Amino acid sequence: MNEKTIVNRLSRVGIFGNVVLAAFKLIAGVLGRSGAMVSDAVHSLSDVFATFIAWIGVLLSKQKEDAEHPYGHERLECVASLTLGLILAGTGLGIGWSGVRKLFFERGSLEIPTMLPLIAAAVSIIVKEAMFHYTMHYAKRLDSAAFKADAWHHRSDAFSSIGSFIGIGMAKLGFPIMDPIASLIICVLILKVAYDIIRDALNKMLDTSGGKAVEQRLKDFIEAQDGVERVDLLHTRQFGNKMYVDLEIAVEADISLRNAHAIAERVHTAVEQEFPNVKHVMIHVNPLEE
Repeated sequence: MNEKTIVNRLSRVGIFGNVVLAAFKLIAGVLGRSGAMVSDAVHSLSDVFATFIAWIGVLLSKQKEDAEHPYGHERLECVASLTLGLILAGTGLGIGWSGVRKLFFERGSLEIPTMLPLIAAAVSIIVKEAMFHYTMHYAKRLDSAAFKADAWHHRSDAFSSIGSFIGIGMAKLGFPIMDPIASLIICVLILKVAYDIIRDALNKMLDTSGGKAVEQRLKDFIEAQDGVERVDLLHTRQFGNKMYVDLEIAVEADISLRNAHAIAERVHTAVEQEFPNVKHVMIHVNPLEE
């Protein structure tokens, strides 16, 4: 299955699944008199837009380099992830405000929900957790930050439904105040996921390094290549879901320029083959100085 087919399939499954689930939960929340389930339905509806944005972001990021963008378009996927995080944060805050309003300003009108929203919450937990694993499996195959963020949207919706299930269950036991409290718990869970997604997107947009562990693996691999006497400098920077490497290697001082160039070419090819997420290696060759 090629990348385009995977992207299109993920998008169709995400959009269709969330539309059906959001409609089901909204009907269950309204008919079953549960504000927590209505909030949960709004969260599922936001996932429809999240999946659409992830799909657009991934398609745009796969465009080839051109004269105006010689380094490619990978960062557009980071823009999509950042947008998804902001949408998720906005959804969480909206759900939180709904809970605050009912808890402090509409407390006298709280109702005990029926069994319907409790059933809807259980169905939602199962479906959304399945969608999380499905989306994350293919997101890892694509190494797609946007679809990983979309997968976490699905799991955050499962968390929302767990909160709804507990809140609605407690409300049915005679504690209607637990329904809006469940909305507040859902809000906190969603905001945590949104924060993680936004932070990851910003890191990848700001030329953040690949990390000490990755750089040490690169250094060890490069120094094991024939002709390389030492790594003098190694910097990495993330570019969307790819990484650039700036490298200085030391070779024997008395070899020809042709041989030094051949060593650099072998290192360049070997690194890009061994580390698939490395988009390009820029190598400078130094003469070995004892």
